[in-house]
Amino acid sequence: MNQPERLSSHDPKAIQRALEVLNAEGLIVFPTDTLYGLACLPNSKRALDKIYATKHRSRAKALPVLIADTTQLTEITHEIPPNAQKLIKHFWPGKLTLILPKKEGKFQHLSTLDGIALRMPNHPFALELLGKSGPLAVTSANLSEHANHADPAEILAELAGHLDLFIDDDILTSTTASTIVDCTQTPPLILRDGAISKAELNTVLGDEIA
Repeated sequence: MNQPERLSSHDPKAIQRALEVLNAEGLIVFPTDTLYGLACLPNSKRALDKIYATKHRSRAKALPVLIADTTQLTEITHEIPPNAQKLIKHFWPGKLTLILPKKEGKFQHLSTLDGIALRMPNHPFALELLGKSGPLAVTSANLSEHANHADPAEILAELAGHLDLFIDDDILTSTTASTIVDCTQTPPLILRDGAISKAELNTVLGDEIA
């Protein structure tokens, strides 16, 4: 199996090389505060098709988007509900993914749904990359329905032949996925249990979450 180009997350060339691969509609893997993420440009149908094929992922499952700061939200959503604002203020950057209303006409190749999953990861490399690339479509670097991987060797064993660049941050200390909360409805609804508990969420929302 062909191995992708591989750079350390501490390599000064890593950010620029990642941007080059992304702009060429390639696929990269990079570390976040939860898992390694498999990423591409969110408006590239060709690159998104590669991610779905690589993961054997159903096209019915939209891909999440990672951002570097809240100013990037204006590119993606037309509304941040009050409950979402509270959660963003308390938990971002961090291990919480929020479903927010998608701006009309944006990211049509990424999702045909009205909502879009968004997160700001708490990882220095990820934040620097996202600050320069803009929002990216990012999903866990594993085959769909397979276990999450903390070890780069396990990711490469599954996905190597489909990747263009692997940004290596060694074996991650956490493989717990982010908690997903749908903020397009009232009260907000937990769609996936993850690193942030319902009790923690309710300390911010006052027991409003479903």
